[in-house]
Amino acid sequence: MQKPVLFPIDFHWKTFDPFLFCAYHADQYPKSNGKFGPDAPLSGRDIGSDFTVKDGWRMYHGEKVPGFPGHPHRGFETITVVQSGFVDHADSLGAAGRYSSGDVQWLTAGKGIQHSEMFPLLNEKEKNPAELFQIWLNLPSKNKFVEPGFKMLWNEDIPRVQETDKDGNEYEVTVVAGEFAGKRPPSPPSDSWAADPENGVMILTVKLSPSSVLEIPPAPPGVNRTVYFFEGDFLHFNNTKIESGHAVLTLPESIVHLRNGNSVSRILILQGRPINEPVAQYGPFVMNTQEEIQRAFQDYRATQFGGWPWDSYDPVHDIGLRRFARYTNGQEEFREVNT
Repeated sequence: MQKPVLFPIDFHWKTFDPFLFCAYHADQYPKSNGKFGPDAPLSGRDIGSDFTVKDGWRMYHGEKVPGFPGHPHRGFETITVVQSGFVDHADSLGAAGRYSSGDVQWLTAGKGIQHSEMFPLLNEKEKNPAELFQIWLNLPSKNKFVEPGFKMLWNEDIPRVQETDKDGNEYEVTVVAGEFAGKRPPSPPSDSWAADPENGVMILTVKLSPSSVLEIPPAPPGVNRTVYFFEGDFLHFNNTKIESGHAVLTLPESIVHLRNGNSVSRILILQGRPINEPVAQYGPFVMNTQEEIQRAFQDYRATQFGGWPWDSYDPVHDIGLRRFARYTNGQEEFREVNT
């Protein structure tokens, strides 16, 4: 068995080609003030850039509602995997949505889009915990100027493998992308690197009960696979003991053998074939050359990637619209509230 390559993780997690970035957001927001914000004083926070965990939560770039007001992207995709709480989406193309626990938004920035991601607090009587991953997946050069847009993978449509090991211990694997145990989720956007099965892109979230054992089959040769252990006490990765708060870069041809410790553990797995192209990144733009980055700034200044059709840069949707998606072609989807 291989010897794992370990590294620590905190808020921004190190990733490997074709992934660019992964942020883990976990905030224990208080009850709502009735205006989608926290019923708590904001004094002592760096409002507009609050990334310090104070009282168990952060406002991020939000001033009244936590989240990320309108900002641009070009040249890659964002995959937002929500574990709890709500996210309100609005973008420069006029599309909008609200999604929550178990839902995934797959946004292709392509040639350019502005969007906002606000975390509305809807419960005025109890706390509003929020937890999500935002994963940045690169686009190959031939797709960096495709039309922007997003696709919703609703909780009800995402497969989950719930099994027990030979000793009766339970585990659950949620298949966000790729295939596991014969289960495949709805397809990603057609221009995505993940759309071609030959690229081996897989995104899994894993929940292990105490002492449970799980094996992940080998990946295709040349694929990068990283196992992020973000909650629990310890587990054994191919007989090596690993503490929570660490990630493992694996060898693709090896089976990933996980034997959990004494508490419930939670894991994220990112896998994909490298794009193997030059990466030039500056803030919200990811291209192949510095000249393309300069062009991105020029285009954004000239066009605002379609402008901003909303009354504010931090729009929050009506309380009555619980889970929905409204696309640029006028199509709408509505789902019941997750419980």
